[in-house]
Amino acid sequence: MIKSDFGLFGLGVMGKSLSRNLAQKGFKISLFNRHVSDVEVDVAKHFKEAHPELKTAEAFDDIEAFVASLASPKKIMLMVNAGKTIDIVIDSLLPFLSENDIIIDGGNSNYKRTKERFTYLQAKGIEFIGTGVSGGEEGALKGPSIMPSGTKDAYNNVAKYLETIAAKDKNNLPCCTYIGPEGSGQFIKMVHNGIEYVEMQLLAEVATILKHKGKNPEEIANTLDSFKITADSYLLEITSNILRKKEGDSWLVEKILDKAGNKGTGNWATIASAELGVPNTLIASALFARYISFYKDERVQLYNQFTKKSVSRLNVDDKDLLNAYQFARTINHYQGFKLIHEASKELNWNLNLSEIARIWTNGCIIRSSLMEDLVAVFKETNDVLTSATIANNIIGCKPAIKRVVSDCVLSDVPTPALSEALQFFNGITTQNSSANIIQAQRDYFGAHTYQRIDDASGKFHHTNWIS
Repeated sequence: MIKSDFGLFGLGVMGKSLSRNLAQKGFKISLFNRHVSDVEVDVAKHFKEAHPELKTAEAFDDIEAFVASLASPKKIMLMVNAGKTIDIVIDSLLPFLSENDIIIDGGNSNYKRTKERFTYLQAKGIEFIGTGVSGGEEGALKGPSIMPSGTKDAYNNVAKYLETIAAKDKNNLPCCTYIGPEGSGQFIKMVHNGIEYVEMQLLAEVATILKHKGKNPEEIANTLDSFKITADSYLLEITSNILRKKEGDSWLVEKILDKAGNKGTGNWATIASAELGVPNTLIASALFARYISFYKDERVQLYNQFTKKSVSRLNVDDKDLLNAYQFARTINHYQGFKLIHEASKELNWNLNLSEIARIWTNGCIIRSSLMEDLVAVFKETNDVLTSATIANNIIGCKPAIKRVVSDCVLSDVPTPALSEALQFFNGITTQNSSANIIQAQRDYFGAHTYQRIDDASGKFHHTNWIS
């Protein structure tokens, strides 16, 4: 038997799409899916039979035979659920692997666990590549954005496979690049998902504002379509499509229960922000908005208890709404890339922000015209808000978001992400903040000391506040 170039372990939605993508690009692959009696039987075999492009693929439900079918160094990509399942799979593969074989984790694993697995496998002579993959089912099939990390040598051994199946940017370069060491690829995928949380929340808020202006879903979609001229993005496009979808004579979106789930990456990104001391307030706002949505019964009860007075329709101008949306999106991307930059410094990853933005210009969920602009911005600075072009846009959009947020507050329309974008910007551009009061309070009750603005030495002082 001619050995396979590449192995896919796990044939869920993403695993199946990536398998077909690899086969369509001419690679000989081996497929594995577990055997569970009466539940998962001959999954790989049936999947192969269902798709002509997999004619030369090998299908297995036996791990030893699957590994033996691969050419050395063996390259195996895991597409299984993050968490303990990854560790179970790694341990099941190890008896059949040899030095310099490569395991690629393509799931949404926590970057800290990726670092631990990297160290564990390095001690056994096995390379481990933690890889973020974005694009969903369609992206995995047609070309996702891929974010691999590990040793550079290990990446070089799998680069032709990952770069070939990746989406292509506007210069026909693959939306896949070597990110950095250890768990850096999983880290930036985590931040990618955090940015995604905010982009989704902002669009939900924009749609809600337009609904409060009296527009139906079709009219809201028309307004969103008009935004594409200056604010085009994948999420904007699909939101417009969602709003137009009808079921019979009714719009489907109006029949969907307003409880939003999450799979943990927004939570991890919020925790990482706190651990690194980075004020990524928008990801937290978007995450907590989802948490609030889940309290549906309580929200209904409290709505009835605190019945809102009738208010007039919102008088928000569509142009103002577009500018407010653009303002908030800019702050979202500033915060997301700030988190990446600070992690890179803290963990000595030496990440390239421009290259990260570039591989996010196609294939991934957060691809947008703004992301394309940031590729050039990050060649000049690591701080979005110091770019002259970005700064001018922010200055031009700020009056609009002030009007939009103010009108929503007065009309009791919740806009947590839009509001937080404005509050954060006001905070980050405040020269003298209220933190001097907080530091004095800390010194008063806990003798935590403080520094003085009239003492250039940086010495810490303590005051006996009672005397």
